[in-house]
This record gives sequence, C-alpha cells and structure tokens, in this order.
Amino acid sequence: MNILVSIIVPCYNQAHFLSVSLQSVLDQTYTNWECIIVNDGSPDNTEEVASKWCDKDNRFRYIEKQNGGLSSARNKGVSMSRGAYILPLDSDDVIDKSFLSKLVPVLQKDDSLAIVSCYSKFFKGDIENIVYKLKPKGSTIKNLLFENSLIATSLFRKKCWEQVGGYDEEMKNGFEDWEFWIAITKLGWEYKIVKDYLFYYRKSEASMLINTLENHRISNLEYVLNKHKELYKENYDNTIKYLFFLINMYRDTDLKTKKSNVYKLAKLIGKPIKLLKKLNKK
Repeated sequence: MNILVSIIVPCYNQAHFLSVSLQSVLDQTYTNWECIIVNDGSPDNTEEVASKWCDKDNRFRYIEKQNGGLSSARNKGVSMSRGAYILPLDSDDVIDKSFLSKLVPVLQKDDSLAIVSCYSKFFKGDIENIVYKLKPKGSTIKNLLFENSLIATSLFRKKCWEQVGGYDEEMKNGFEDWEFWIAITKLGWEYKIVKDYLFYYRKSEASMLINTLENHRISNLEYVLNKHKELYKENYDNTIKYLFFLINMYRDTDLKTKKSNVYKLAKLIGKPIKLLKKLNKK
C-alpha cells in the first residue's frame, strides 16, 4: 500500500531558503506525498515563492494564517492534511531524496512505532559544508526524558498527533517538538532511528535553535517537567541527577566567563563608570 505522506512546511521570514527545501521535497524518490506550505503571517515574499511551486506541481498546496508561532503553523498544516503519515520540515532545511522511501516502509511494517527518524548533518551556507553530525539513539520514552533524541523532521502517524492534541501552542520559544515526542511516547508508543544521514539542518548564527539554547533552555525545561510531572516523579532519582548536572554546568560556564580576558576587560572599563555614578549620587 502506497501511503500518502503530508509534508508540512511552516514559513516565517525564510522565503530566501524556501525553494531549496521545496526542491528536496520534489526530488523524493517516494512520490505519493502532498506538501502543505504554511505562511505563518510572514512579512517577506513567502507567498510569491510558494505560488511558483504550487504552479510547478499540484502536490504543493499553500495556506496562510495570522502569526502564531511554529507549533500553531504545524498544527494548522496537519489539520489541513490528507495523509496518514506526517513529516514536518522547516523552510530552511533539506531532506535527502531517499528520505521518504527509506522511512515510510519502516513505519508501515511496525504497528508499535509512532515515529521514525534518522541521522542528520548540520551545514552552514552550502549543503556540502558540514559542521556537525548527529546520531540520535533510543526507542522509548525513557530515552526522551532528559534529552531530545529525535530531530523535529521525523516521520510520524497522524493519529498520534490527534491523540495528544497536536503540538503545544503555548511553547513559542522552542523545544515544542521535544514535548510533542514525550506526549506521544508516554502513551506507550515507540520510535526507531534509521542509521542513515537523510536530513540536513541549516545552522546559522540567528537560528531559533541557538536562541532557544541560549535564552530559553531552563524555562522550557521547567514547562516540560511541570506538564509531564508524573513522568519525572516516577524517575525522581534521575531527574535530581539531571538538574544538578545542569546546575554544575551553568556554574562552571559562569566561572569560565568570569576568568576570561573579555570579562576582565569589561570589568576594568566598568570601574570608572561605577565611580562616576557614586560621585553623582553624592
């Protein structure tokens, strides 16, 4: 049975990369797909770029909505989809031409699987410029509790999205895919990793991932722990170990920063300013 796969591409200010991503969809050796391009209130020329692809191939569909964030855009796309399997694809990333042909059969043959993922490569600028490789592991909820072992661009069953109520639209600062995988696997579903590099993640200085890790990691973690507190209570000892690991990691990072020449220079420059403030107060 040749199952229809719905590829959901949320777009916000990435029109300049969109064609590269959509070309990787068009190049798929597995041909029974639809691609829903979701314009999440983007102020750039996303509509113009998307329209060209819809004219090129009728498997591409375009919808637009008011800006609501990544989770909202994905949920909108999935709600409009007709496929039994869903593949989220960010508008600046790329999938290998064999992505669907290798992952779809895996999901199709095992009814215990909710999600199938793969190895991935991070690139800068050109797709040949690989800067990092990721080999996720695991198969159950235990492997997801403290780290996201799955890339956002993983193939999953639409009925699992329906079971958990979709992506959490309250999570506007990243980690929404991690929480989504936790919500699915805690119901007893499993996932599988295909040991092949089939996904390419575009790494940039201003990416959402960088922003999330630098500014929202702790608040997102707190949100996930509170939302799924029963899981973390069941794994109390490991939860405590992980939290203390984070405390020590941030403490060590802070100490290194304070010992750095940049920090010392900034402190030296700041002394006259502090002195002037004191004199002004007097």
